Amino acid sequence: MASRLNPYLSFPGTAREAMEFYQRVFGGSLSMNTFGEYGTDDPTLRDKIMHATLETDRGYTLMASDTAPGMTHEPGNTVAVSLSGDDADLRGYWEQLSDGGTVRIPLQKQMWGDEFGMCVDRFGVAWMVDIGQPQG
Repeated sequence: MASRLNPYLSFPGTAREAMEFYQRVFGGSLSMNTFGEYGTDDPTLRDKIMHATLETDRGYTLMASDTAPGMTHEPGNTVAVSLSGDDADLRGYWEQLSDGGTVRIPLQKQMWGDEFGMCVDRFGVAWMVDIGQPQG
């Protein structure tokens, strides 16, 4: 298998809800395993997500988990997930990701000629969407 780089998101107990949301946005196959499936004795963790993977037909992969025991959830502003290309699906992704979230830069034409927008979705994940002009 070839190497790949993909986002791994951490949530404070909302990983299941977030990953189901991303599956509705991007489609694809979602697999989730709970801490309980791997034998935790902690009743507060049994149904929390230890690992989730969303693989889409477009080749996108998102991984996630709820914050593991002994770790703190510290959302930051140093990382954003970027989607870019020249296809119409990106506009639909933007609409769904920004719905219920916060738009930081509206999706609109920019000085470099592309449509670009930035938002933070309802789960606190930052997204950048850049829609270029079709080449042809």
